[in-house]
Amino acid sequence: MQKVAISACLLGEKCRYDASDNVNSSLLDLLQGHTLIPFCPEAYAFGTPRPTMDLIRTPSGDKALSNETGEDLSAPVVDYANIFFDKHPDIELFIGKDRSPSCGVCSAKLYNTNKTLLSHTEAGLMAKVALTRNIECTDAEKYGEEI
Repeated sequence: MQKVAISACLLGEKCRYDASDNVNSSLLDLLQGHTLIPFCPEAYAFGTPRPTMDLIRTPSGDKALSNETGEDLSAPVVDYANIFFDKHPDIELFIGKDRSPSCGVCSAKLYNTNKTLLSHTEAGLMAKVALTRNIECTDAEKYGEEI
């Protein structure tokens, strides 16, 4: 039985920025028999609902900036990720919500400071932490393709 970290919104938790979910019944069917450990760094750090954020390439690195205030929201997301993975050192697979600036594995959008799209194949902040810990990672929309 594999231990899987999974974006909580995919399980039906209403933790997205607009207090909705992204429940994915097909994905959950594929994951039957695995131990699912939900996470949502944005809900933990900023509550729900909350303003949206985007990944922005800045002179000091890629940051998650609030679309409402321009505030750098990166540190609470990265701190949550490190605490989560320290608490669950036996995670074998990370399944993120595609296109999320926190959880997207290979589908997050990255913009420059003028909001010009630079890439749509980036890892979100929590996904980057998982990758640096050598945890197998995939976006939810890609999971069934690897089987």
